[in-house]
Order: sequence, then C-alpha cells, then structure tokens
Amino acid sequence: MKLSIVLSTQPAQFDAVAFKGDFECHVARIAELGYDGVELAIREPKRLDGNQVVRVLERYGLQVPAIGTGQAWGEEGLSFTDPNPEVRAAAVQRVKEHVPFAARLGAQIIIGLLRGMVKPGVSHEQAMRWLIEALRECCEAAASAGVRLCLEPINRYETTLVNTVAQGLELIAAVGADNLGLLLDTFHMNIEEPTMETSLRAAGVRLFHFHVADSNRWYPGAGHIDFAHLLTVLQDMGYAGWVSGEFMPQPDGDTAAREAIRHLRGWGY
Repeated sequence: MKLSIVLSTQPAQFDAVAFKGDFECHVARIAELGYDGVELAIREPKRLDGNQVVRVLERYGLQVPAIGTGQAWGEEGLSFTDPNPEVRAAAVQRVKEHVPFAARLGAQIIIGLLRGMVKPGVSHEQAMRWLIEALRECCEAAASAGVRLCLEPINRYETTLVNTVAQGLELIAAVGADNLGLLLDTFHMNIEEPTMETSLRAAGVRLFHFHVADSNRWYPGAGHIDFAHLLTVLQDMGYAGWVSGEFMPQPDGDTAAREAIRHLRGWGY
C-alpha cells in the first residue's frame, strides 16, 4: 500500500500538517523516512513554481497522490457556499486553477473545508444547492484534463455541510459526475461514523483517497484507532489508492512522520 504525508508548499495556519517550511529539506526527509509520496497542500497555484516542485520531487523519487485546497478557506475565506457570489466564484476559480498542475502530477484535487458551511441567513437547502452547482462546474473542468476530485466528509465541529460518508454519497449522486469521489479521514470518521469499517465498505468504489490520523489527531499509533483492521478492510475492498498522513506535528513533525510510517509499515502495509 502506498503511503504519503501532507506537505504544505506555502506558509499556512492549519495545524494538522506535519511539515511546513523548507520544501526541499522536507521532501528529502520524507523520502528518507520511506514514504512513497507527498500530498501537497497548495494555497495559490499561480504563486507556485511548478517546475521547481517537479524537479525536487523527481530528485527524491516521490509521487503526488493529491493536492489539498483547504488553505484557500483557512487563509482567504473562500468557499462554495458563501452568501457573496463573488466569493463563491473565486472558490470555483481557485479549484480550476489547480487542474493543470494536478493533471501534470497525476494527482487528485481535494475538496475539504473549501465547501464552506451554512452561514447565518442562509438555509441548509440553499447552501447545498450552491455546493452542488460549484462541484458540477469544478468536476466538468477537471474531467476534461482527466483529473478526479475528492470530497472529504468533515466532523460537525468544523462544518455544518457533509459530515458523514452517507451524506457524501448523497452529494455525489446529486452532482452526477464520474470523477467525484470521497476522501475519508480516520480522525473525522472516529467522530461521525457508527463503525468505520461499515462506512468504508459503503463508500466502495467511490473511495478515491484515504487520510490517517489517530483519535487525538496525532500520528497513527498515538491513540485508540485500530489501523491494522482498517488497512485490512481497505485491502479486502480492493482499494488501490493511497494512504496519506494528515496529523498534528506532535510532539514534533519529524517524530510524528517517523512514528506514523513505523506504525503503518509495522502491520505489513
């Protein structure tokens, strides 16, 4: 099973990223630890030197399974469900700007908190209509480049839109795009899903990407989640995608990344 870890290409406030800062230094360390790839968190594609990023990744033999878009929400407040139509349009445009680089890398594009939440004065139904409309537009733009989008169900304390696998599958059906699937994250699943195994199997072929963090959002092995069982479930499902670490840099980023891969590889994965 291929393992990756999240790496931010630009400064960001989001805490659950083990590596932020010197890009090449961190890529070298991630490769040294034995990871197969890096999941890139990119705020603004236009401010990124894509050629340099590719050169560094090739130098250390790492792939990119996915590109995270959450910094556009966290740093700029962009979302698909903002009451301001200009903000919604900017969020859609930002995803479209990720498509060429994602296609070049063979990466998927993650839709996490960029979907936003139900703002005051907006009904849940209206927010969902905006969300469906935005996803259809983004999926159409991505499909023409052969790129898939991954929608991440996120726990109720962080958003009021799409918290569970069942809700994610309902949204995918409403959007009606073959290149839209789910990113499931064990930290969020531990809060929202009755049993993680049942929810994983329910996602089935719509499971495009998989995030791992333990129950306390530390590295796998630092909490009570049974990762050996979950990885066996993924294998039984025929899941051929990546397992990507997105967890707090605790006690520090290097230790977290080292302990995560030691724990996951220790079960034979």
